[in-house]
Amino acid sequence: MTVQIWLPTCLTRRAVVGCVLASIILAGCTPANLSTKDSASLEHAVPSAAIQDMRALEVLAGDIRSGKYPNIHGLVILRAGGLVREDYFEGNDERRGEALGTVRFDADTLHDARSVTKSVISALFGAALAEGKIDDIDAPVFDYFPEYENLRTPQRMRIRLRHLLSMTSGIQWDESTHLYGDPLNSETAMDRASDPYRYVLEQPIAAEPGAVWKYSGGDTMVLARIIERATGEDLEVFAKRVLFSPLGIEKYDWLRYSSGAVIAASGLRLRPRDMAKIGQLYLDEGRWRGTQILPARWIAESLSPHATIADRPFGFQRYGYQWWLGSARVWERSVPFAAAVGWGGQRIFIVPTMGVVVVITAGLYGDPRQTDVTFEIALDRILPALAARQAD
Repeated sequence: MTVQIWLPTCLTRRAVVGCVLASIILAGCTPANLSTKDSASLEHAVPSAAIQDMRALEVLAGDIRSGKYPNIHGLVILRAGGLVREDYFEGNDERRGEALGTVRFDADTLHDARSVTKSVISALFGAALAEGKIDDIDAPVFDYFPEYENLRTPQRMRIRLRHLLSMTSGIQWDESTHLYGDPLNSETAMDRASDPYRYVLEQPIAAEPGAVWKYSGGDTMVLARIIERATGEDLEVFAKRVLFSPLGIEKYDWLRYSSGAVIAASGLRLRPRDMAKIGQLYLDEGRWRGTQILPARWIAESLSPHATIADRPFGFQRYGYQWWLGSARVWERSVPFAAAVGWGGQRIFIVPTMGVVVVITAGLYGDPRQTDVTFEIALDRILPALAARQAD
């Protein structure tokens, strides 16, 4: 499939930052519940001409508190690397299916990232590439699983690493017909398998690898095991070394199966502002505070379309390497975005042409409104508040 990178050179992150920083005034009043903690990592960008309608963001926070948008837990907005607004709320939550009851959230409360974890796995894969531990994304997946000799059919041997990254492995998988927790849900069945990697790889081949996109936590789980085998490190240890520590992410929890295997598809728990750091890292082409953490080329590849999700003018349209790609309508303009997407309303939206990162955490597990609600908050309300009505 032809790769088309939708980050036009005239609207690179550097250009956006230059324009926006010129209009940001680093003094004044911040929202009442904007934490001053962690300011060395997330600089505060105070409302100015760069934010077209700060009042609209105040109204949005009020609407969330009033219940117009149910069970939203956290909201973090960055622009030009600065913390524009941060709000936390109260609501029912869970820890990957374990009920936690009503939680009063703040800046230091960990939250399930769910499938946002998949985008972190993509980042770790890029780090393994950068270190030379993985050198060919067209290598057969089964090269990393010699113990599954009896599964090495001609069809399965055509599955490459890039197919796992783009969720086009062709492996039969279904996470949509039955809710998570139902044994007929493929991810739940994988969770309960004694060997989750074998469970994934022994599933029937439903399509030619590379031909059809199918959402699959199984692809991600296998990808994570490949990272471990290539680097010789436990996935969490590797993540801490190459990603979490460089970003100053110190408070997190990565859940594991009873076997000790890291739950790579959906087991990460993070603070919303640390999710925002990951978004900012991708917005800045792999740089964090002047240091190149991930290769810029890998960021560009990851946020390029490698598979088609749906043929629609707005919303989710394409899929990169464990990142969702789409476009929003902002003041009658089409604005491209990338997103890390987690069950229950966990989102990291990256909007390169505006220099914006939006993080949402929520407790909408099993709620069919989760996509509509997060789109309305981020794309229909936040982005217009940050953008001018007329093109520059």
